Amino acid sequence: MIAASLHRGVEDLLRQTADAVILPRFRSLAAGEIVEKSPGEVVTVADREAEALLSRGLLALLPGSTVVGEEATAADDGLRAAISGSERAWLVDPLDGTANFVAGSPHFAVMVALLARGRTVAAWMLQPATGLLAAAEAGAGATIDGQRVRVSEAAPAGPATGAVFTRFLPPDVRAGVDAGRHRLGPILPGLRCAGWEYPAIVAGRQDFALFWRSEPWDHAPGALFLAEAGGRVGRPDGSAYVPGDGRAGLLVARSAAIWDEVAAALSLA
Repeated sequence: MIAASLHRGVEDLLRQTADAVILPRFRSLAAGEIVEKSPGEVVTVADREAEALLSRGLLALLPGSTVVGEEATAADDGLRAAISGSERAWLVDPLDGTANFVAGSPHFAVMVALLARGRTVAAWMLQPATGLLAAAEAGAGATIDGQRVRVSEAAPAGPATGAVFTRFLPPDVRAGVDAGRHRLGPILPGLRCAGWEYPAIVAGRQDFALFWRSEPWDHAPGALFLAEAGGRVGRPDGSAYVPGDGRAGLLVARSAAIWDEVAAALSLA
C-alpha cells in the first residue's frame, strides 16, 4: 500500500506546480517561450519549469527514488534504463498535451506515475484547467477527486465509439484500420492528451482509444487508472502493457468485450 501521506504529497505537488508555472502561462506564452524540439513536436518554458519543480518535489517525497522526466529523457535517452532498472522510479509528464496548451485548448494535464521494479504501482493525472484529479493505486482502485470510480459494465447501444490516433501508425496497421473502421461507431478525433483521454473512457464519454506511439510517461498513469477502474489495457496483440518495454501500440477500452470488438474490427489481434 502507498502511504496516504505520499498520495497527498504528490497531489499537492501537482497542484502547486500547475499554479506556479503552468496556469500563469496558459494563453499567455511569448513567442520565445515555445520551441520545436523535433519535427511537429513543441516544448514550452512551462514544460521545462514544471518538470524541474516536480522532479525536486518527488525526490523529496521519496528519498532514494529516481525521476524519469519526458524533457530530461529528450536530452538524454539513456535515462530510460531507470524505468525498468530502478527499485523505485517516478515517471513525469510535466505538461501532457503541450500542443493543446500552446493552442489555448484546456485539454492538457500534469501526470506522474510511481514504478516499483518496472511495474506501475500508483498514478496521478491533474487537469489544471478544471482542477480534476484522477488517481489510482495498484490493487486499490481508481478515484476522481477522491471518489472511487468504475467503468460502466453496460454494453454500448451500438458499435463501439472511440479515438484512433493515426499519425504514427505503420502502413500495414493503417491499412487494417482504414479497412475496418466502418465496423465501429463514429471514430472521434481524440483529445490529444492522455490525461483527458483515459478519464473520458472511464466516464463513458467514449468506449476506446488506439494509440501507436506509447511513451511511458504518456501512458503509465492512464493505463493504471483505467485498469483499476475495470477497463482493459493491452498491446494490439493482446499482451500486457509494460511501461519500459519499448514496444509500440496500445489499445485501451472500457471493457474486455469492447477491446475484443475493436481489435477484431481493426485487424489488430
